[in-house]
Amino acid sequence: MQANGNRKMGQALKRRVVVTGIGLICGVGKTATEVWSNLLAGVSGMAPITAFDTTGFSVTFAAEVKDFDPHLFIEKKEARKMGRFIHFALAAAQEALESSGLKITPENAERVGVHIGSGIGGFDIIEREHSAMLTGGPRKISPFFIPAAIINLAAGQVSIRWGAKGPNEATATACTTSAHSIGDAYRLVERDDADVMIAGGAEAAITPMGVGGFAAMRALSTRNDDPTHACRPFDKDRDGFVIGEGAGILILEEMEHAKGRGAKILAEIIGYGMSADAYHMSGMAPEGEGCARAMRNAIRSAGIEPEQIDYVNAHATSTQLGDALETAAIITVFGEHATSHKLKISSTKSMTGHLLGGAGGLEAGITVMAMQHGLLPPTMNLVDPDPACTLDYVPNKPIPARVDMALSNSFGFGGTNGSLIFRRWTE
Repeated sequence: MQANGNRKMGQALKRRVVVTGIGLICGVGKTATEVWSNLLAGVSGMAPITAFDTTGFSVTFAAEVKDFDPHLFIEKKEARKMGRFIHFALAAAQEALESSGLKITPENAERVGVHIGSGIGGFDIIEREHSAMLTGGPRKISPFFIPAAIINLAAGQVSIRWGAKGPNEATATACTTSAHSIGDAYRLVERDDADVMIAGGAEAAITPMGVGGFAAMRALSTRNDDPTHACRPFDKDRDGFVIGEGAGILILEEMEHAKGRGAKILAEIIGYGMSADAYHMSGMAPEGEGCARAMRNAIRSAGIEPEQIDYVNAHATSTQLGDALETAAIITVFGEHATSHKLKISSTKSMTGHLLGGAGGLEAGITVMAMQHGLLPPTMNLVDPDPACTLDYVPNKPIPARVDMALSNSFGFGGTNGSLIFRRWTE
């Protein structure tokens, strides 16, 4: 790969793509700065659910976004026409755009696109309108029900709000959603379909049906008496994930375009890999084979060697099988680089909970911030490591580390996998 300028892969010119803005919102903070500060402090976003009455539920806690006021970002009249996941997407997009310094104007609007997905979309709206119909009949259904709930309206509302007239897409690939959104947006810029993409994901599934459904699958932790320590990735006593909510949005920009407007470049995105397990609707393939292929595909697309990766922000959700199989996949791909503990790995879900379709965007932003600050956020609550989980997971406290290249993993139901690779920015 050339040190400067664009790259050639085969016969096609591939433009270099950089990150110029980050917007994050989740249970540990409502801005990227607040999220980062609380992750380093080991703050947990998990607490008893306040969004609804949990009487009779087997799981009564989650990682809610506390004291979130959508009217700080959206007029009240408009906010009523949107699901909570759209509120989160707009809030994170506003922060990302402001941090990037990008102004969308009539002159550049057609070269600025949006790629924001959600795993579930407007669960809150679906439940509300279904209740209204049961109580008062079909005439009680809001005319805004459909656009408030469907997944692509997060991308649509961001496009409308800022006048972005380039590609407008939405991905729905379960817990890999926003990693795929960022990866696909990266390729749109790389291949000259846009100069800038607003990319990531949002989720708001802390609802009776959301929590009840995942609890019925026995996917959630049931540590109702100790929410703060419930999410325990790689720990022997882990018992399921903790559902979270929020959004993660990145501004991806063609390198010369970013330089030309004097933007502060935060990192370069250099690799993207996907795969399918083709195995089970919710379980991972044996030995994490599909996950390993996604990581290898990302490394191949970046044109680097596995040993050049310094840090992995793991998907690790605190499930018994998932964490062990991701560990096996990392060992398959990185070998001695991982088993010797040269490769550092952490699961920030131990504090943020699992944002489902929003997880990859949140964690991509966190990964870029780790590279910028030279600090690795910890895996909290790792007290008694699972014998099947033998790598360096940065347990319980952050550590300083120079990170030149980092990988962020996301894996979802249906066996859909995605891995992103970022490189520390230097002129």
